[in-house]
Amino acid sequence: MRCFLREFVLFGLKQVRACLFAGTFLALILVSKHVSVFGLARYDFLFLGAVAIQIALVWTGVESKHELMTLCAFHALGISLELFKTHPARALWTYPEGGFFKLGTVPLYSGFMYAAVASYMCQNWKLLDQRLVRYPPYRYSVPLAAAIYLNFYTHHWLPDVRWLLIALTFVVFRKTWVVFTPADRPRQMPLVAAIGLVAFFVWVAENVSTFFGAWVYPQQRHGWELVSLRIFSSWFLMVIVSGIIVADLKHVRDAARRRLAEQGTADQPDAMKEQPVPLAGAAGL
Repeated sequence: MRCFLREFVLFGLKQVRACLFAGTFLALILVSKHVSVFGLARYDFLFLGAVAIQIALVWTGVESKHELMTLCAFHALGISLELFKTHPARALWTYPEGGFFKLGTVPLYSGFMYAAVASYMCQNWKLLDQRLVRYPPYRYSVPLAAAIYLNFYTHHWLPDVRWLLIALTFVVFRKTWVVFTPADRPRQMPLVAAIGLVAFFVWVAENVSTFFGAWVYPQQRHGWELVSLRIFSSWFLMVIVSGIIVADLKHVRDAARRRLAEQGTADQPDAMKEQPVPLAGAAGL
């Protein structure tokens, strides 16, 4: 029982640590509702605050430059989606407050919400010595991620196939397990279950954010109410895309490192050669 409690506490602490960027950013959203800093518009304060947090995490070594590039890619994907969804022709949600750091209808801080999900995944990978077992080939994972992302756009003119895509996710990843180590003993769970848990907590964070007016859905214009469970399905799909991108990028990067290591070993005299050590996180991919 004591070992279980120790493992549970360590797992919880590592999850808090993995949520450092996401948690700090959410705290900014809560504080910005009641505090004005140097007369900044709220959305500008959130953008500058998120940039400052990101710089601090890279400067302290919490996040690497490679991870920063990954988060920038997610920021760009998020802003693109936000611009499309908040266009007056659709207006699926709105940002009612003003600000300088905006692009069309979208405040630039909004891209950090997507980057926060990617940050959590990258940190979780490192802190829990995470690896994926029986991960599907690129010919399945990459088209699935592309189809999911495109459906966020095309369902406004074509049939919404989100439920088909969710079903395909279960098929493609039916044999894939996440192996992680909270303490000393490796644990595992189905990848789809892990995705569902992450999507649920993102949905909870979205409820908190809309409650404090970070953005507003049409049904919340006359008073806050719970975010639709349909949005939960959207986050489930977005987390799938995020997970595929993070996993595939790590796989490609680790494979490149192994090739460089092997090339360097091949150039050494036989007496100096050592056996290459598998990189954490690449096994099973």
